[in-house]
Amino acid sequence: MRLHPGETEAARWRVVRLADVVRRLREEAPVGRPLLVAVDGRGGAGKSTLAERLRRIVPKSEVVHTDDIAWNHAYFDWGDLLVENVLAPLHRGEAVAFRPAAWIEHHRPGAIQVASGLDVVWIEGTGIIRERCAAWIDASIWIQGDLDEQERRLVVRDGDSAEQQRHVAAWLAEELPFLLREQPWRRATVVVAGTTALRHDPESEIVVGV
Repeated sequence: MRLHPGETEAARWRVVRLADVVRRLREEAPVGRPLLVAVDGRGGAGKSTLAERLRRIVPKSEVVHTDDIAWNHAYFDWGDLLVENVLAPLHRGEAVAFRPAAWIEHHRPGAIQVASGLDVVWIEGTGIIRERCAAWIDASIWIQGDLDEQERRLVVRDGDSAEQQRHVAAWLAEELPFLLREQPWRRATVVVAGTTALRHDPESEIVVGV
């Protein structure tokens, strides 16, 4: 498996029930506010897919996408925006209705909204497991996968046009040093296999390692 420089491949991969992973993550659920769980991994790892599967298991939960925070702002320099406008209100047990400045400037309609009274909020996106957010996140998942397969998925999803190639090159120029500095795989509560040969039911099971 080709991994990010500095990343160590997890060991003792095994198939477990997704519901059991959720139960583990919720063992230290706070009182008076939702449990905040980060779902991180490189592009093409399957973060949004996993976050949606987790959301379906916990009926009173919602997903926040860091891509919405970062939209027309910065690839990775959005930690303060997320903490001040999403994580801090959730810690106070409040609802979120955040319209980033870039949305206003570029006339993007709507807002980033999270209801109050939820049990869990899943925050997914590359770079969410970072030092700046550590004090605000209760548990975290790192999706580890083969980079060649993840890059193939990105081409299938986003295409391979010249414009997309420039976007990927610019992204990698920031992603590589950022992940080397933060090393999110070392902070994660659970490491999940984003690419695996172990047979499992993708709707009810997941492959985890240590």
